[in-house]
Amino acid sequence: MSTATQPIHFDHSGEHSGNFNKLKGRLEHQVGKAIADFNMIEEGDTIMVCLSGGKDSYTLLDILRNLQKRAPIDFKIVAMNLDQKQPGFPAELLPAYLQSIGVKFHIETQDTYSIVKEKIPEGKTTCSLCSRLRRGIIYRVAQELGANKIALGHHRDDMIETLFLNMFFGGKLKAMPPKLVTDKGDHIVIRPLAYCAEKDIARYARGMEFPIIPCNLCGSQENMQRKHIKKMLADWELEYPGRSQTIFTAMQNVAPSHLLDGKLFDFKQIRPGDKVPEGDIVFDEATDNCA
Repeated sequence: MSTATQPIHFDHSGEHSGNFNKLKGRLEHQVGKAIADFNMIEEGDTIMVCLSGGKDSYTLLDILRNLQKRAPIDFKIVAMNLDQKQPGFPAELLPAYLQSIGVKFHIETQDTYSIVKEKIPEGKTTCSLCSRLRRGIIYRVAQELGANKIALGHHRDDMIETLFLNMFFGGKLKAMPPKLVTDKGDHIVIRPLAYCAEKDIARYARGMEFPIIPCNLCGSQENMQRKHIKKMLADWELEYPGRSQTIFTAMQNVAPSHLLDGKLFDFKQIRPGDKVPEGDIVFDEATDNCA
């Protein structure tokens, strides 16, 4: 591990293959489409990009900076890292990297690690408490930095996994939204990687040689239900290539009249002659062969 007295150098001059450039182009297109589809970024915005040191947030920052250079609107980017005082965390690495690429940044140091380890019994997942603590800090820092948008590095697969986690363990048909307003209404949270597959992000991060920092708090917990969901989806993808994208497409094509939520569709008031979206033909294009 580098020390504070040993400068860290990053090489940003490497050449990339044609395949890598195609991957870069695909990711930039998908991020640009998500931004346009959900109106994530507008003229004059200040975007605080939450940088954890993982592959997703590095990729998010890099692609947003690439798009910023040729965007038809003017917006600012500031990177923010929360140093949670995890043992062995290389505190000097992110500042050195961000300085090397010329990005404005802020490092917030808060010992949430000790709080989580004190409150959560050994063997239990720490995500819920850790997430609540981080969320409060992120919102406060965004206010202090004058940022009106907060960009998170969640991608397509995170959204699909969250859908199944909520179905299997929460009894809700709910995933991650691409854009939301914070509880107090002060900021908008955006997820520009919403259309990007994790495997593409991983390839991009390897090609860019980002200085990845592993998470020793939540990332090391083998009993997390999300890991089981991830394995289930990976097994499905092996058996039925493209299934993850099909599930993601389904999340964008919801038929409330063919679910069971009376708050979304007024089943009680249906009468003969009423026109119901998709009617009784909703299953006509089902892929199962019943013959």
